[in-house]
Amino acid sequence: MDIDKLFKVPKLPTSSKRKMPDNPTPEMLKKMRLDTPSNGDSGVSVMDVDMPESSSAPRRQSRRAIVEDGDDEMVDTSFAPGGDADYFVEEDEEGRFYGGGLTSEQKQILSIFESAEGEGTTEDPEGISITSIRRTLLKFERAANKNQDQRSKYPDDPSKFIDSEADLDSALKSLLSLAQSPVLAYPELVRSGSVSLLIGLLSHENADIVIDVVDVIHELTDEDVGNELEDEEEQEEAQVALKTLIEALLENSILELLVDNLSRLNETEESDRQGVFHILGIFENMLGFNPDLSLILVSKTKMMNWLLSRVQSKTHDENRGYSAELLSILLQNNAVNRQDFGKKDGVEIALNVLSQFRRRDPVDADETEFMENLFDALCSALAEPEVKSLFLASEGVDLMLLMMREKLQSKSRAIKTLDYAMSGTAGTPTCANFVEVLGLKTLFAAFMGKGSKKSKSNAPTAASEDISHILGIISSLFSNTPSDSPDRIRLLAKFVENNYEKADKLLEVRENANNRLKVVDAEIEAEKKETLADGGEIESEDEDLFYLRRLEGGLFTLQTVDYILAWVVMEDDGIRGHTTQMLERKNQSLKDIISTLQIYRDNLDADIQSNGAATNHAPEGGALSQKEILQHLIEFLHECS
Repeated sequence: MDIDKLFKVPKLPTSSKRKMPDNPTPEMLKKMRLDTPSNGDSGVSVMDVDMPESSSAPRRQSRRAIVEDGDDEMVDTSFAPGGDADYFVEEDEEGRFYGGGLTSEQKQILSIFESAEGEGTTEDPEGISITSIRRTLLKFERAANKNQDQRSKYPDDPSKFIDSEADLDSALKSLLSLAQSPVLAYPELVRSGSVSLLIGLLSHENADIVIDVVDVIHELTDEDVGNELEDEEEQEEAQVALKTLIEALLENSILELLVDNLSRLNETEESDRQGVFHILGIFENMLGFNPDLSLILVSKTKMMNWLLSRVQSKTHDENRGYSAELLSILLQNNAVNRQDFGKKDGVEIALNVLSQFRRRDPVDADETEFMENLFDALCSALAEPEVKSLFLASEGVDLMLLMMREKLQSKSRAIKTLDYAMSGTAGTPTCANFVEVLGLKTLFAAFMGKGSKKSKSNAPTAASEDISHILGIISSLFSNTPSDSPDRIRLLAKFVENNYEKADKLLEVRENANNRLKVVDAEIEAEKKETLADGGEIESEDEDLFYLRRLEGGLFTLQTVDYILAWVVMEDDGIRGHTTQMLERKNQSLKDIISTLQIYRDNLDADIQSNGAATNHAPEGGALSQKEILQHLIEFLHECS
């Protein structure tokens, strides 16, 4: 007897994340037999429809037309087209027959599946009480204990514990209804000890039971639990209940057990593939509730190894995409995880996977999201100096430049990655390598908007983001390239060539950013006046929020542009004269650049917190900090103005 087949029955979907089961196969239908007798007195089963050949003759004779009236009971039902069981039963008031289109056998089979689908349906949330919850938990506890007892007594005889396994499967599905009432159910789930019993089933011998447990935990920890409640106080109570449940799950080592099951499940099977998807969903639910768990998940399990292995799959599916998303979440705000990513060859693996998008675009939206998540993971990791070195050693600069030249969807992500890789004093070797492999030509071609028709399909938002990251790369080049070096001279030459077209482009970007900032400043000023008119005060926290709004509204771009302009004005007399002349045409001067840089300098600590790119601490090797560089630029511009 094949135990695994017992649990391959259609499951009632409990949320939009679940997939509908496959339709029953013809072979399955043929194997089904019922003991229900037919409506007649003969006692013959309705499923026994195979008639001997000798019985066909009387049937053929009975189909002759009969003119005389007869009783309804004597109607020959074999005349029904296709053997329709309802052909002579269903009729309207005028005596017209319609029928249901199903034979008796088909009707019985349909009835079986309808009754099967009705089993395990969740209760009405309004009808859930503490009594029904305790009854459900008690049923689950008894089913689990009975199955464990029978499996231990008859480990080699599946027929002895097959019934208890079916009961356990049904009891687990009944736990799904607890998510409808988290405030009542979750504390009781923890108090009764059912959590430890549930977690223990993650080590069950039957993988289908494990998948059932995963489905239950995924449903109970869903981020939307309690959101359907209208009262805010009830929503807060639901969040407290969810916190209690998650803490209980963590105390029972759920993270380690779930990761162990990732390698146990066989993703070639649909049910196992769904199980893996829900395990990843549980991790996302828990990380969304408590981001600090990312460190525990990586340090105490082999999750990082599994994710890096999974994203390397040759064929793309939803679990591969989910793995890239989870990898990006784990690296987002955790330096230890980023370093672990580098130690486990994560940079090399990410670059190898992303290299496939150098000559082709993703085939659909899912693969596009996969590519973006993998780029985001790499960018997060590049915040660490060790990862920057690994990126350089793995020829990441060369790959990103190739992507920029191909001008496919990966172009924008490649520009962003280079911005992260070259930022800060730790990006100095990367900046030198960038100039060495002729990256300046590719960079300024993208800055000036010179490209093939493929690049015109990008949205304006993507183009604006590209400009922001290109400015970041140029800013890093000026900060990290030594003065009077050949690389520095080549960089400055780009702003001189073609009648200072690069400087004109900078001034154009500056004007656009300044116009956007004026709109935001007007809105902030109006809000301040309204607050003061109502008798309120402008707190320091409010000022910080206003500054962040200004950064998003164009100030960040303006600061980066003026930082670059200050460098080129200081190092080349020709650019200084041209820039001064162009500013005067707009009724501006170098004093406007000074004003922007002063705001940049005074709020540098806030910029570090919001952007994470600037460095205010003293760099190694006696180099100047970002704040010191800004002060020198301001002093020089004061002398020129």
